[in-house]
Amino acid sequence: MDAPAAIEAGLAAGLRIHKFKRTELPRIQRTIGILRSLGPASLLDTGSGRGVFLWPLLDAFPGLPVIATDLLEHRCTGILAARRGGVANLSVVRMDAQRMPFAAGSADVTTMLEVLEHMPDPEKAAAEGMRVARRAVVFSVPSQPDENPEHIHLFDRPRLDGMFRGAGARNVRFEALLNHFIGVALR
Repeated sequence: MDAPAAIEAGLAAGLRIHKFKRTELPRIQRTIGILRSLGPASLLDTGSGRGVFLWPLLDAFPGLPVIATDLLEHRCTGILAARRGGVANLSVVRMDAQRMPFAAGSADVTTMLEVLEHMPDPEKAAAEGMRVARRAVVFSVPSQPDENPEHIHLFDRPRLDGMFRGAGARNVRFEALLNHFIGVALR
């Protein structure tokens, strides 16, 4: 099936078709750099959403086994379409990040990018991310108030450090980048 026919078939099936984002956002590029330094063997992307981070991740690490997750079914359906379209190293799981259906240490690295501020219990989500990660959790959160009504938490460094150390991190590193904190919690 050619691309225009595939798009028409997707629209007819009720998929919300949009361009896959390829972004040069500084926080995305910095996160890719952090992941290059970690060299993950597998990755669990918590709260993949529309793929703002997922698509650049897959571009940067074409052979990396990635499990993309989201709480919302329509987000998972969109990502699953990419899997069916030939992205063989991509799996999709619909889940609540506060109750991950994975065994301890089942992913080499877990990412939690721009999701903790949405969680009713971000401490529990951080603990789940640490439980599932064998080596590290890479996270980002806004560091300044913004206009997004879905952001129910604003974090500072002490709270983030306490959340991840309380969840078992032996070391938590941060940097500030354009109104965001980007961090790595190492097991």
